[in-house]
Amino acid sequence: GAFPKKGHSARVLSPEEAEKLAKDQVLVSEFKQLKLEKEAQKNWDLFYKRNSTNFFKDRHWTTREFQELKACREFADQKLTILEAGCGVGNCLFPLLEEDLNIFAYACDFSPRAVEYVKKNALYSTERCKVFQCDLTKDDLLDNIPADSVDVVTLIFVLSAVHPDKMRLVLRNIYKVLKPGKCVLFRDYGLYDHAMLRFKSGSKLGENFYVRQDGTRSYFFTEEFLSQLFKAEGYEQVVSEYVQRETVNRKEDLRVPRVFLQSKFQKP
Repeated sequence: GAFPKKGHSARVLSPEEAEKLAKDQVLVSEFKQLKLEKEAQKNWDLFYKRNSTNFFKDRHWTTREFQELKACREFADQKLTILEAGCGVGNCLFPLLEEDLNIFAYACDFSPRAVEYVKKNALYSTERCKVFQCDLTKDDLLDNIPADSVDVVTLIFVLSAVHPDKMRLVLRNIYKVLKPGKCVLFRDYGLYDHAMLRFKSGSKLGENFYVRQDGTRSYFFTEEFLSQLFKAEGYEQVVSEYVQRETVNRKEDLRVPRVFLQSKFQKP
């Protein structure tokens, strides 16, 4: 289970899993869907209120998984400007700033509460990062970041929380601040990830789109859908592949299939 399998083929469902998904066709009512969209920010804010900074582990794997953070430098100590779009409470941001002293980071999140947690972190320094609240589907990033000024944008487990109809707005917004020739590094839930198969009946919002009990939502990406989305906004695909791994819960003797989509798209 420790070795992830990477490639372009989606995970194959077992007959039981396929039957479960085929049965689950009833969608949440339009009224409730509109309410969820209207209250999306409130639901994420409550999520961070309940979990404070304890829910996600610090992501020390980012630089290992995304060699581009090193590779996009033209010389060893080159200062990089990055944008972490959807930074949460800084689980990715702070390990990165600690590991790489030549980074200046912009970071934004939908949830005002998450932004406050980032600002209260002992590692937060205005000399090394600028954090701000932002709804990436409608708040212009140019209000906080100069046009064509960012070397790398990380979009990690963020786009899945956005309504599929509005995802293109996020990519369009990011495009404006990214330097030509530079990249968006993407990682998110892939089709048939274990989390998708765990949803109870009555959680489905649309194709591959579900609502959790706390009102936050999650979309599960296919490689084709993601590629079309980025290309429609003018990006070029560098690489996009499924990462499949098994998580083993020894206590309960469970083997759980995790599927993520890991991609890199470039602004020409």
